[in-house]
Amino acid sequence: MSLKLTGTLTLALLAGLASGSLSAKEWKTIRIGTEGAYAPFNFIDANGQVQGFDIEIGKALCAQLQAQCEFITQDWDGIIPALQAGKYDVILASMFITEERKKQVAFTDPYYKAAMTFVAPKEADVQDISPAALAGKVIGAQAGTTQAEYLTQLYGKSDVRLYPTQEAVNLDLASGRLDLQMGDALPLLMWTRTTDDGKCCQTVGEMVTDPKYVGDGVGMAVRLSDDDLRQQLNQALAAIIADGTYQKINAQYFPINIYTMK
Repeated sequence: MSLKLTGTLTLALLAGLASGSLSAKEWKTIRIGTEGAYAPFNFIDANGQVQGFDIEIGKALCAQLQAQCEFITQDWDGIIPALQAGKYDVILASMFITEERKKQVAFTDPYYKAAMTFVAPKEADVQDISPAALAGKVIGAQAGTTQAEYLTQLYGKSDVRLYPTQEAVNLDLASGRLDLQMGDALPLLMWTRTTDDGKCCQTVGEMVTDPKYVGDGVGMAVRLSDDDLRQQLNQALAAIIADGTYQKINAQYFPINIYTMK
């Protein structure tokens, strides 16, 4: 290529940048994918509307970005493939940021911290949650989650049973069909402390915070090609934390600040 032609292309590129013709996409409408079966983070209310902490955070982010929000529910086990297929633009569904998932999607900064916990019936008096101590026990978890991965990798001598939703796991534990379950710490703390069916049970053992399984916290996920949207979401998240909007939403659902876990 001649120097003259190269210079012409460079001038054209600079002109395009100056005019904004090569600027990032304007996200006037943001389609948000969530599960709708993971209270209090995302769930379907009596009127068939999706509600929860994740949903309120999504609305606040869209307001900050002056974009219109559209929420789309999707079963958990297909939530990343549906993002990649273009069904929605963002996953906002309490997803742990892990190295394995980073191969498939791009994550925003964490919007709350993550930990996993075991839950058992109160009368079980579980003291030891090591793989050896729980050998032969029936343990439940939601399929496709980091908890499921943790159990299948480390608790091979237990009867690990996987369910399509967290609600189904809770139901079988409360009904006596499981000896224990493992799940995200915050929803299970809320379930055991604030719901009638959760009064049967209590968290047991130390919380699991190994980054290999819980990653760097909980983040929103976008397609690898949509880094501009990821950056805009990060900026909006920082803004709603700084102006107090995040804490107002947090206080509606949790007794502690889940961004700091204090």
